[in-house]
Amino acid sequence: LRLLAVDGTCWDVADSPANEAAFGRPGNSRGPDKSSFPQVRMACLVEVGTHLVLDAELAGCRTGEVTLVSRLPRSSGPGELVLADREFLGVPLWRAFTDSGADLLWRVPANRVLPVERQLRDGSWLSRIHAATDRAHRDPVTVRVIAYQLHGTAREGEDYRLVTTLLDDRRFPARQLAALYQERWEAEAVFAELKTHQRGARTVLTSKTPDGVLQQIWAHLLVHHALRELMVRTAATRGLDPDRVSFTEALRSARRSVTVTPG
Repeated sequence: LRLLAVDGTCWDVADSPANEAAFGRPGNSRGPDKSSFPQVRMACLVEVGTHLVLDAELAGCRTGEVTLVSRLPRSSGPGELVLADREFLGVPLWRAFTDSGADLLWRVPANRVLPVERQLRDGSWLSRIHAATDRAHRDPVTVRVIAYQLHGTAREGEDYRLVTTLLDDRRFPARQLAALYQERWEAEAVFAELKTHQRGARTVLTSKTPDGVLQQIWAHLLVHHALRELMVRTAATRGLDPDRVSFTEALRSARRSVTVTPG
C-alpha cells in the first residue's frame, strides 16, 4: 500500500487590514488579546515515503482542519493507506476517504467507546462507529480496533487505539499496523521543511493582500515539491531511501544554482 498522511498547519501573514478581513486573527491563549498576525490555515495530503505534498487546501484560520481535509479525498484512491490523528475521526470524513477507494488507519480519541463485536486472533477486534447525527445508530461503519501501549519511551504506559478499514488480521497484523502508525509524523516533518528551512523560522509572509499571500504559499508548495522530486530521483539513482537525502543540503544546492550560477 502507498502510505499517505493528512494533517494541518498555519502560516503567519503580514498584518494588514485586508489580510485580517480575509483570513482572521487567532486568539491568544495567554490573555484576551489576539495573535500578532493574521493566519492562513493549510491542510495537506502527503506521501510519507517521499514527503511530496500531493494536494493542499488553504483558508482563513476560522476554518477548521477537518473542513479543509474533507476536500482532500479527491487526491486519494485504491491501493493507498491514509494515516490521520484523532481529531479527524468522524464518520462523514471517514466515508469521504473510503468512497475514494483508499484504506484508513486513524487514531481514536480517548473518550470514544468502541464495543467489541468480534475478537480477532491478534488481539484486535471489530467494532462500529456512528455519525453524531445518527442517534438511532441505524447507519454504522464497521472498523477494526487496535489497542496497544508503547514501552521504553517517554509515554510509557499510555494507551493508544487505532481504527482501520483493514479488517483482515491475517494479511494486516495488529502489531505491524501499530508500528506503522508512527509514520504519520512524517507530515510534521514536511511542515518543518516548508516553514522552518525553506521559508525561514519565525518568518512572516510579506504580502499585504490576500491574493498575494495565497500566491506566496502556493509558490512555497511548488518549490518544495520540485525539491522533493529532485531528491527522490537522486535517491533512486543510488538505490537509497529518499529519507537518506538531506532536505537542507538539497535546498542549499538549489539556492546556489539559481543565485550563483543562474541558467
